[in-house]
Amino acid sequence: MFAYITSLVVFAGIYALFSLGLNLQWGFAGLVNFGHVAFMTIGAYATVLLTLNGVPLIFAVAIASGLSALLGLLIAGITLRLRDDYLAIVTIGVSEIIRLISKNEEWLTRGTLGIQSYPIPWAKSVSIEYQKPLLAILLIFVIGIVYWRLEWLVRSPWGRVLKAIREDEEVAKALGKNVFWYKLQAFVIGGAIAGLSGSFYAWQLTTIYPESFQQELTFWAWTIVAIGGAGSNLGVLLGSIIFQAYSVLPRFLPAQIRLDGGKFEAIQLMLIGLTLILIMVWRPQGILGNKDELTLSR
Repeated sequence: MFAYITSLVVFAGIYALFSLGLNLQWGFAGLVNFGHVAFMTIGAYATVLLTLNGVPLIFAVAIASGLSALLGLLIAGITLRLRDDYLAIVTIGVSEIIRLISKNEEWLTRGTLGIQSYPIPWAKSVSIEYQKPLLAILLIFVIGIVYWRLEWLVRSPWGRVLKAIREDEEVAKALGKNVFWYKLQAFVIGGAIAGLSGSFYAWQLTTIYPESFQQELTFWAWTIVAIGGAGSNLGVLLGSIIFQAYSVLPRFLPAQIRLDGGKFEAIQLMLIGLTLILIMVWRPQGILGNKDELTLSR
């Protein structure tokens, strides 16, 4: 039971960290990113490959997050001057390109065989029963730091400019703000945070394959942001907890459903869809979102 609860906490934390990056991009800057999983993929593979080659933990994570930020810089630098729908299309395409590279470049990622059974970096110094709890504690600490700095950013003049751009970028331009530069920064920072979540995702799985990074992960992040409230970092944390609560359902379902994985997954998807419908009908801004800042109402 303790291991099961620890796993729930870790996955909820990973989804929260992943979704905080998306919330900065879309919730605050209004940037539509449908390929957010690409940043997590870069972060996961880079972290594992670097640590396996002897790079110290903190440097491996920093480099992985930096590579994810670099990917965000490349995407944003090319597409942000175009319409939002082009950004959405490009991000989907880039995420598929990253996945196909990880699938076919065996010299780097070991292809479809994946990188299997790599140890958590602190495995040699911590007994096995404490490795995942330590991962959960470290993840909560990192989420706390990221949340604190994001709240500081979005409440600063920089964050207020982002919100102005989200609502009407022509007004922001008229006030002399460099809209492209602000959007670029938001996209890059959001990508770096998603790359950081990839590091924890890799450590939790201890084996990663190209198929570990399907587009559905991006959908989960959008779901979490929609449930918690776009433009609310606290809402994202709440949304990730609610989303992860669906993983607890097997313990309360009849045995015949618990033993049928396909049936249970279908029930999960149905409940997630029902939750989204109810949220969109009764509280479209999300649980902790601000209706006055709901971009979809414009």
